[in-house]
Amino acid sequence: MYHMKKIFALFLLLISIDCLAQDSLQTLNFNRNRIKNTGMQVLGGWATANIVVGGIGWASTNATTKYFHQMNTIWNVANLGVALLGYTATIKDRDHTYTARESLEEQHKLEKLFLVNGALDFAYIGAGFYLKHRGDINNSDQNRGYGSAVILQGVFLLLFDATMYASEHRTGNKLRRFLVKNPITFDGQKVGMVVNF
Repeated sequence: MYHMKKIFALFLLLISIDCLAQDSLQTLNFNRNRIKNTGMQVLGGWATANIVVGGIGWASTNATTKYFHQMNTIWNVANLGVALLGYTATIKDRDHTYTARESLEEQHKLEKLFLVNGALDFAYIGAGFYLKHRGDINNSDQNRGYGSAVILQGVFLLLFDATMYASEHRTGNKLRRFLVKNPITFDGQKVGMVVNF
């Protein structure tokens, strides 16, 4: 009977530790989602400002400046769409409970997304310089204006994606360290274990 009490006490202690660990896992998941949510708000704000300023510039200027504003407006309609979709996803994801494995998968996908986007941003900047160069060679206001706008948008997105990657990567490192220290998790229904090979 004495041994049963000890085993039962140990069992309760393990469950308490697992529940605390799960709370920390959910906190890390919440932080990942909060960073993404903030990022989508920043992207949406940038897009909205560019649409307003670009629309006014498109309507009130001419030559190279008109095409610069035109491209900024068009580009940021797409940015606003991405921001709205991303923001909506973070709202839906806010109360989702992830297992340890799902947490790692989500974290890896998000970090990879911002890394790949960062590489694409260099392509945008290069394409902008190419368009601008073609505009100078062919004396094309449209190519010069579009090129300058694509450079501006590429530089912003590069800074945005680099900041988002760095923020999410820090959260990912905390998650990975947490799971090394707490390989057993409990989500209220099942116990899980993270095994590194």
